[in-house]
Amino acid sequence: MASSLWHHILLVRKQAPLVHNITNYVVMNNSANALLAIGASPIMAHAHQEIDELSSICQALVLNIGTLDELWVKSMLQAAKIAKDNKKPFVLDPVGAGATAYRDQTLSQLVALKPTVIRGNASEILALAKHHQAKTKGVDSTAQSQEAIAAARFLNSQYGAIVCISGQTDIIISNDTHIEISNGNALMTKVTGLGCSATAIIGAFIAVVEDKVEAVAAATALMSIAGEIAAQSANGPGSLQMQLLDKLHNITELEFEQHLKFKLL
Repeated sequence: MASSLWHHILLVRKQAPLVHNITNYVVMNNSANALLAIGASPIMAHAHQEIDELSSICQALVLNIGTLDELWVKSMLQAAKIAKDNKKPFVLDPVGAGATAYRDQTLSQLVALKPTVIRGNASEILALAKHHQAKTKGVDSTAQSQEAIAAARFLNSQYGAIVCISGQTDIIISNDTHIEISNGNALMTKVTGLGCSATAIIGAFIAVVEDKVEAVAAATALMSIAGEIAAQSANGPGSLQMQLLDKLHNITELEFEQHLKFKLL
């Protein structure tokens, strides 16, 4: 599997997909740089007046609801509808799902448009599937990824989306497929927006890789392994962020294969 996933990494580098991101203020710079580092091309734009034109030239769409307002929601819905109509892949990051009624209402509209991938932490996936009534802790997870497997299966069956649950172990659920990737480092949780960058990277992979489950696995493994390697020489969150970006750009096949902790269950 390592060689197959590495092939997908090379494919992204070769094809340099153009990825349209409607994401949040906090992570725009990080996500754009992460996409550039892996060889993709980011567009960060949310004005609804240009959504139609951008949708025609981009190969994938990334939606992240971290900092919502009425105009951004309109743009997200507009872009998602076009992606669905034109059969272009899109990934949804349900940041803070369950925290407010406005987020939940927005997410209900977006998931109804059947995203290709839903990626969130366990609390967000649980809230999105309405498996419990507890509030989430903002963008941080109060649950372990394994606790959200049933919720992920529900979302997959209801909307057809591949569901990626982020956590100490990243879990990917799609139909009868259950993948676990146990890479990364706890220091990554001290840098804001790395999860959002991971979502953006998934957008690049689903743009060019035909097997979307393998695309999500390759993207998830790349981000986690790069973070794991970067943490070995980082002195803290600041240097981790810098070295992670470098490693996304210069990771080798040998590094990838030696570090990959992958299970197909």
